[in-house]
Amino acid sequence: MPVNQRPFAGGMADTNKGGADGAYEVCDIQPWDEDSRSMETMENSKTQTNGKERNQSVMKSLRESVKRSGEKIHMSLKSKGSKSKTEVENTSESQLHPPSSPSLSVGSSSPLQSAGDPFQPKPQPSHLRTQSDSVINLEEETPKKRDSGRWSLRLGSKKTKTGPQTPKQEQLEEVTEVIGEVAEVTWSYTLPEIPQAPLSVMQINKLIEMEVLEEAYINLLSLRSEIQLEREALGENDSPVELVHKEKDLSLLYNSLRTKLTNIIRQSCALPSRNKDLLVLVACIIQEEEKRQGDVVKTGEWMNAWRAAVQDGFRDTIKRVHLDSHEQSASWLAVHLGLLGKAIVEDLEKVKTELVNSYPPSFNVFETYVSSCHEVIREHLKGLKEKLTEMRDYHALLDFIIHRYPSEKVMGSISLQPELKEEQRGLNIDGDFLDLIKSRYCNLLQADMRSSLDKIIELEQEEMWQDRRKPEIDENLYNSHIHMDIWTSIKGKAQATRRLDVNLEQKVICYCIEELKQFPRRFESAFVHWSSNLDFSLWAIYHITYINSFSALKDHMKGYRESCPQQLEQLDREVNGLVHRLSQTLVEHFKMDVKPFLRSMMTKMWLSSDEDFQQLIKRIESLSQQIKHMSTQHVQPLVNEVHYFVVKEYVSQLMKNNYSCKNRKNESAASKMSKQWGELKELFQEMDSAQNWLYPVGDHLSKIIGNRNKCEIKNNLKPLVDDYPDFSKKHLSAVLYFRGLLRGRERQLILQELSELKRNPSNVGITQHALFTEIQPAVNTDCLANMPFSCFSVLIPQS
Repeated sequence: MPVNQRPFAGGMADTNKGGADGAYEVCDIQPWDEDSRSMETMENSKTQTNGKERNQSVMKSLRESVKRSGEKIHMSLKSKGSKSKTEVENTSESQLHPPSSPSLSVGSSSPLQSAGDPFQPKPQPSHLRTQSDSVINLEEETPKKRDSGRWSLRLGSKKTKTGPQTPKQEQLEEVTEVIGEVAEVTWSYTLPEIPQAPLSVMQINKLIEMEVLEEAYINLLSLRSEIQLEREALGENDSPVELVHKEKDLSLLYNSLRTKLTNIIRQSCALPSRNKDLLVLVACIIQEEEKRQGDVVKTGEWMNAWRAAVQDGFRDTIKRVHLDSHEQSASWLAVHLGLLGKAIVEDLEKVKTELVNSYPPSFNVFETYVSSCHEVIREHLKGLKEKLTEMRDYHALLDFIIHRYPSEKVMGSISLQPELKEEQRGLNIDGDFLDLIKSRYCNLLQADMRSSLDKIIELEQEEMWQDRRKPEIDENLYNSHIHMDIWTSIKGKAQATRRLDVNLEQKVICYCIEELKQFPRRFESAFVHWSSNLDFSLWAIYHITYINSFSALKDHMKGYRESCPQQLEQLDREVNGLVHRLSQTLVEHFKMDVKPFLRSMMTKMWLSSDEDFQQLIKRIESLSQQIKHMSTQHVQPLVNEVHYFVVKEYVSQLMKNNYSCKNRKNESAASKMSKQWGELKELFQEMDSAQNWLYPVGDHLSKIIGNRNKCEIKNNLKPLVDDYPDFSKKHLSAVLYFRGLLRGRERQLILQELSELKRNPSNVGITQHALFTEIQPAVNTDCLANMPFSCFSVLIPQS
């Protein structure tokens, strides 16, 4: 390609230093050498003088036009036209200046610059190098300012200072008023005239770096067009090295431009005042590039790049939000999410109030920022997932996702309304991630539940078992706080979860009950270990206490039957099993305690002493006092079993042939038996035993034992058989043995009478209960009936 010399043209950018933050200093561009400067000054003095006079004329005309804006008519500032080819080649500036606001751009030669601007460029010589040079000195080439684009909207303005106004400040103030009137007019942009000869690559790149975006862009388009023409002039297979290099340079320049635009967009929330005016140019360039998709140079999807830059801006915001580690603060995540929500609201407020007006409506700026915010927040929360270790962390994350984020604290903030619709507030995080968080939350909660249950056992051990403290009595029941502690723990977890999600609450309850169903056996194991050295009285009280506690726990948990029927059914089985084992252990301990005293009944010593019987009564009374503080639903079964056991064991002593009454001692034995039976009957009636069918047996037996006339024994058999159909011939033989009736015709007649009664169904009651079937006689007394009397003298103890 022929070497092109591209001098800078004066008036490339507005020299108002207040017009663009992040501007560069005038001294950034080094002056050229003096010889070249003097030559250029001589050649361009006439052109510079004519340009200055024209600028002053335009400024005067503009001021008059601004004064007529009092009627609030929209001003459409037009360009004075491009300079002639001679002016383009000979006019130059010694300085580059920062970009002005598009709302203040008025043409190719701005009258604002001509009106006494201290940074107005002076004629300078032009010393150029060709593009083929290995090094292009930007300080020796100053780009020319082209005609500025036209906007039907002047978006953005500069505030005027108080005090005396310069002509330039007056213009700014008037333009601001005009802008206020046309804020709702359709946003549009007209691309400036593309120069026929582009600036050099280094010059364009420098313009991009200094954010002189419009000038850089039209030169990029010029270079792009130049390459296209050169490519079309060549054959299909021709590809000169120089053209390849130019295409590569164009690609690099576009990448540089895109990077610059991306940085401006990315920082637009952090520095809204700085980037407000630049964003207008950014939007224009993006729109133009979207129109030119498919040209020779593939530039990519610019709108997608814009959206990506918006997301990167939110990522930068998130990085600035304070985040402690778990070791630094137990509430690190809750604090971080609170600050994160505040930062989100602040950014979106800036978008709503400051950035939206810098874009055309087609960008859907606010909606795009909101959707980008959602996307980046989802990404951030997924990144936090691996840092979560505690149940409170998962709770804080779920609360933020489900409630806090779409609430008035973040997306529902009144400052974001009405632009942010209710259906746009939700984070819409994918279900798999949310299910994973919920599952881990439930697992940690179950582990926490197990830990809480272990602490309950430890507290019971430290506060009760070690010190052998007697439990408190509450509402006449021995009371432990176990059931309340467990129920309160589950209820608290359920209520805390309900505020997150009702469905999650049900899942949490099921997890808690699943863990709770293993607790009864763990508690029982610990209690058995610690209770082995306790005295019986305190031992029994503890058993009654825990029977009450676990029964109350079962009642409390009934409220969750609809939520977790399967888990609750399993829990009921475990609790019922523990209560039954505690009750059985209590009964078995009582049996072992009273058996020695029951075994001494119906003996020679028994007949002469009441000591063993009184010990039996004492233990029954002690148990009676203890079970008064047991829950009623468990008292009845225990009393019934104790009553049955005492009656069975008492009557069993008659069947063991331990003693046979002689010399009418049967009458004394019958009297004593009747008296003792009366005491037992009265005691069990006070205990509200439901075993009423057991009461008559002692009276029937005492009458048979005490009858003087042996014939009367037959008359007393029928009531006994009616009440206890399982009373057999073996049992009667044992009773007769105790009475002292060992042989003889009378004995045989009595046994025969019993056989006849049992053969006649009408004389025998229906067997509803079993007593005598559980009592086995010691020997078969029927065989002894036919033995010689001399044999009985050996077998029968002498009274």
